[in-house]
This record gives sequence, structure tokens and C-alpha cells, in this order.
Amino acid sequence: MIGDTPSPSGSDRDTDVAWCHGAVRNVSRTFALTVESLDEPMATQICLGYLLCRIPDTIEDAGHVPPEAGADLLRTYARSIDPDDARGIEAFTAAVEPWLPPEADRSDDWDVVAAAPRVTSAFGTLPADVREAITPPVIELVEGMATFVEEHAESDGLRIGTRAELEEYCHYAAGTVGILVTNLLTREEIDEGRRRTLYETAESFGLLLQLVNIAKDVYDDYTEEDNVYLPASWLSEEDVPQEAILEEKHREPAAAVVSRTAAHARTFLDEAERYLQKMPLRHGNTLAAWGVPFLLAVGTLRELTDSPVDALTERDAKVSRQEVYAVVEAMADADRAALSEFRSIIAREPFHTTRPSPE
Repeated sequence: MIGDTPSPSGSDRDTDVAWCHGAVRNVSRTFALTVESLDEPMATQICLGYLLCRIPDTIEDAGHVPPEAGADLLRTYARSIDPDDARGIEAFTAAVEPWLPPEADRSDDWDVVAAAPRVTSAFGTLPADVREAITPPVIELVEGMATFVEEHAESDGLRIGTRAELEEYCHYAAGTVGILVTNLLTREEIDEGRRRTLYETAESFGLLLQLVNIAKDVYDDYTEEDNVYLPASWLSEEDVPQEAILEEKHREPAAAVVSRTAAHARTFLDEAERYLQKMPLRHGNTLAAWGVPFLLAVGTLRELTDSPVDALTERDAKVSRQEVYAVVEAMADADRAALSEFRSIIAREPFHTTRPSPE
């Protein structure tokens, strides 16, 4: 069971945790900003929770793993981390081994999959109430991914059909993570009204970030993973086949669907900010850790509004590094009132153009 997994031979808890922090930096510099903005013990709790989610995400996106095998791997992983199941992570390790790329050819993501025993070993050293907060949302995420892989087994990759299916996918991919964070923040006594608000808005925070990623990453999702998350129903209204989403002749109508997806993401902004305004800052939690991705999402929506066609090309639709650095620096000592102020500024123009350069 995940809580009883022994440390891999030759390693100890501190070594495993240090490896996991390095792994997050390798697989997602963006999420590493969140982890590095947290204090302990929350930094390590979120780091390990994220890697538990990253393992199934890598399997879901694996083009070399057939859908039926992928769904089986995902469900084996879910059972392996379920404390109520007798099987441990070794069952997943054995099942995934034939699908691991050769060590010399592995990406950082597949290095994490191969190191699943190390991740779960580190996770098993966390306090019981922390593991109990994290494990159920991770299992829900994994089971949801397995279902989507099965439902889209006849296509080359995921092909989202409708807005409802898009939101269902976003729930499993990111809404569950919002619940995970909320579980951690509400382990101790908390005002019931505040608790209710957090759980009512946690999913909106996750859906905002996931929908922004879907809107901006159309090109990468199709060319690298053969996935199309823009709903077929929206594309068909513009006479754009999902399989031809990147063709130049469809560029403008496809960009209209990018804009529509971004507009849908924008509907979650107020609830997402409400979540941030209510979240407790304890156990090492900080406003900056979650405020930075929120504000970068606002900036990305601004860029998508200005040029949605960039999401369909190698140009990509994203905020500049200068703006990222400016947001990280400003949020380091910002309060909740500043969050609303920064959101308003970033929605209009790049944040770094409104801030004096550091000496």
C-alpha cells in the first residue's frame, strides 16, 4: 500500500524528497514556480501530490501505448496507490515496465513514471491525514483518465466532442487537483462558511487553469500528443474537421473556436479569485503559490484575445518571460487586495510594462 511502501534500496526519505523536487522542476517549470513559492511542509506535500498525478498523465498521453493497455495501466496504478487495496506499487511497476522507453531515450516525464516506487515511498512518509487528503482526488483523476482513454480508443488520440465532455475532462485533469489542495487546507478546524466556499470554488480554479492550457496549447497537443481538446461540436459550427485543425485554410475559423474556449475559461475567473481570497495561509501555504498561476492565466487570456491564431502555430500564445518574472516578484510579498489589483492590470496589458525594472 502507498502508505507502507519501503524506500527504494540505497535511498532514504530526504534523498527521495530531494529527487522529487528536482523532478518537478524537470517536468514542469511552471508548476515548479508554485512548489518553490510554498513553504514547508506544504511545498513537499504539493510536490509529491503533483508527481502522483503526473505519472498517470504521462501514460494517458503516451502515443506508443495502445488505449486498452493504457487504461489497464491507469487502473493498475489507481489500485497500487489505494490504501484499501492489498497490492502495492510493485504491481504497477511490473505492468508498466514493458512500456518504458529505453533509459537513454526517456523523457523527464518517463523518468518519473519509472521512479514511481521512489515517489510513493516519499509520499508514504507524510503524515496520515496528509495522505488521506491527497489520495482520493488522485485516484479519481486516474480513474477519470482511464475512462477517457477507453472512450476514445477508436481514435488516434483524445477527441473531445462537446462542451460537457470538455468540462468533464477538465474536472478529472484539474478540478480534482483543486479538491486535493482544498483537502489539505481544511484538515484543521475552519469556519463552516469558509469551508463551503472553498469547496464550491475549488473546481473553478482548476477548470480555469486547464481551459487556459487547452486554449493556448492546441498546436502542441495535436502535434506532440495527437489530442484535440477543442470540442468537435464547436469546430463543426465553423466547418473545421478536428483532424484538420491546424491546416492553414481553416486557420481563421479554428481561431474563432480558440477564442470561444478562452471566453469559456474567462467565466471561471471570478470564482477562481474568490477561492484564492478565501484559502487559509497555513501549513506553509502562501498566496503567491497559487496567485502566480492565476495571474499568468489572466495574462494568457489577454494574449489569446489579441491573437488566438497563435495557439494554432509554433508561435504559441503565452506571456513573455519578462512578465512571468514580474508577476513572481510582485506576488512574493503581495496581499489579497493586491491580487485583484494585479488581475485588473494584467487583463489590460503586460504586467512588466507597468512595473519599474529592479535595480
